[in-house]
Amino acid sequence: MRKLIVIEFITLDGVMQASGGPGEDASEGFKYGGWMGSYMDDFSGKVMREQMSLNQSELLLGRKTYDIFAGYWPHHAAGWPGINEVKKYVVSHDSSLKLDWENSVLLSGNVAEKVKKLKSEDGLDLRVWGSGNLIQTLLKNDLVDELWLKIFPITLGPGKRLFAEGTIPAAFELTDSKVSPLGVIFVKYKRAGEVKTGTLGA
Repeated sequence: MRKLIVIEFITLDGVMQASGGPGEDASEGFKYGGWMGSYMDDFSGKVMREQMSLNQSELLLGRKTYDIFAGYWPHHAAGWPGINEVKKYVVSHDSSLKLDWENSVLLSGNVAEKVKKLKSEDGLDLRVWGSGNLIQTLLKNDLVDELWLKIFPITLGPGKRLFAEGTIPAAFELTDSKVSPLGVIFVKYKRAGEVKTGTLGA
């Protein structure tokens, strides 16, 4: 059985929308696109390249993220080996959607069941980048095995959040952490059972 890993950029208040640039996602009037740019340095770039290495993984993407990636990566793949060749599973309600980016496979219908089947098969781990709507479905159905988060030292208030309507009570265990000179926190968590409640100090 392979793991499903969610890799995200988020602010201190949990916003994940349009981290890369103003044109990435301006829906619902979001005006802070590109918020992570001023916090990038050599340290952060190195860690991100390590986390986004596709040598031992395949991609699972929502439709909007796929469209952004498919419009960019075929023309800017230098320095990111494997980004075009890796297998990409694309979730969409449109069963007739044409996928032009090489090695792309459409997943339509019951998303949770399709992803469960993918996870049960032998193969490389599945990594999710972006794909905010898809992530809510994955969280709601307890399909996320690991969270690799890059937490930036800003708050935005409005914006789409990583932990939104799909979030369920779930415990995670910290497996790795790093902090960049500019204050970006890189953390990895793995799923670790149910939430425990009790009295403080007990």
